[in-house]
Formats: sequence, C-alpha cells, structure tokens
Amino acid sequence: MLELLSPLSAGVNLALVLLSVVTSALSAAAGIGGGTLLIIAMAQVMPATALIPMHGMVQLGSNGGRAVMTWRHVRRDIVVAFLPGVIVGALVAAWLLIRLPYGVLELCIAAFVLYSCWGPGLPQRAVGRTGTVIAGALTTLLSSFVGASGPMVASFIKLGMSERLPRVATFATCMTFQHATKAFIFGFAGFVFRDWLGLMLVMIVAGFVGTWLGLRLLNRVTDHRFDFFFKWVLTLLALRLIWLGVERLGAG
Repeated sequence: MLELLSPLSAGVNLALVLLSVVTSALSAAAGIGGGTLLIIAMAQVMPATALIPMHGMVQLGSNGGRAVMTWRHVRRDIVVAFLPGVIVGALVAAWLLIRLPYGVLELCIAAFVLYSCWGPGLPQRAVGRTGTVIAGALTTLLSSFVGASGPMVASFIKLGMSERLPRVATFATCMTFQHATKAFIFGFAGFVFRDWLGLMLVMIVAGFVGTWLGLRLLNRVTDHRFDFFFKWVLTLLALRLIWLGVERLGAG
C-alpha cells in the first residue's frame, strides 16, 4: 500500500510521513525549524523536480493547520502587510522559474540553510509596513527556488514580538499564504501534482497530528537549548546535502 503513494519506495514513503509528524511538532513547539529540517531531509531522497512543489504543499497543510489552531493569537496587522509582498514574489517567481541543472538545487538549499544557521540576522529597521511587504516578496521568491524560507520569515516576525504563541501563530499564517502560491507557480511550470498526490495528502494529515502534539509541548522547550542543537543538526544535514549535490553535478 505504501508503495502506491508516490514513485518512491514504500520504506522512503513511510519515513517521509513520520518525518512530517516530527517536523510539524517541531515547528509548533519551537516556532521555527520544521520546514527547513523537512526539506533538507526530503532533498536526500527525492528528485529535484518534485522537491520544492512537494515540500510546499506539505508545508501548506502543516502551517494551515497550525494557523487554524492558533488563530486567536495571530497578529493580523503583520499578515495584512505581508500578503501583498507574497503576491508580488509569486508572480515574479512564476516568470523566472527555470529548471536548474541536476545538483544545483541541492547546493542552493544547503547554502541557504547554512546561512540561516550562522549568518547575520535581520536589522531592526526591517519591521514596518514597507519592510513587511519587501520581506513577503523576497521570501516568497526565495521559497520558490530553495523551498525553506521559514528561517528568514521567522527572523523577521521575531523582531516584532516577544511572546512565543503569537509568533508561532503569525508565522504559520504568513507561511500558509506563501506556500499556497506554489500550487500556482509550479502548476504554471508544468509540475504533475497527480503523481505525488497520495504521499502529499498523507504527509499533510501527518502534519496535523504533529502540530497537535507540538502545541502541547509549546511551553516545555527552552529557546537556547533548542537553537544550539537544532543549528548543529541542520549544519550536518546541509554538509551531507553539499556532498550529494556535488556528486549529482559530477554525474550530470
């Protein structure tokens, strides 16, 4: 039955479904990180042509569920300012989107993850209506090419609020709108969602389960301890992805 979900093997399909539970719980409990961990793990086993659209649709379900469960805490002023930038970024991405050479996507994702972990943060002046629109446009465009723009969106949202629950709720809502644009972008580019629909739907359901679990762990995770271990997990996975990308470039 599991082998019918996608062109991947039954074992890989099962691993991705379980990973969807874990990463959704991680994002709900810590406010960030699940989407980045998911895409860098998916990149180890999925073809590059399916990676970004699959990740986008799964994250749409995961973030949408989190946004619904925490809607009372959403900062609507930030979401309203973020949305026009998302639309602009999606239109530009649909116009620019090309098929990258085999191996390049993996290297781009790895570089972005390493920068997210160890690069400088956003300046305080990024907060404001103009900064929010620009952030929405740039991160949506970036998300269409490297998938996981979550760390940049989360860094931006973190500047505007200190309480974790409003951060989680607002981040989830902004990411829901951003990932929703990928159905348009990749449908326009010719991606056949039907071939991956089974795995996509099961991972989305698994993401709802993970979100429910993670929200119950929300106040039990300390920021400092989470940040330390999570950065090193992502760094090791990014280095593995660089190796894989170089191998694929060589083979191509």
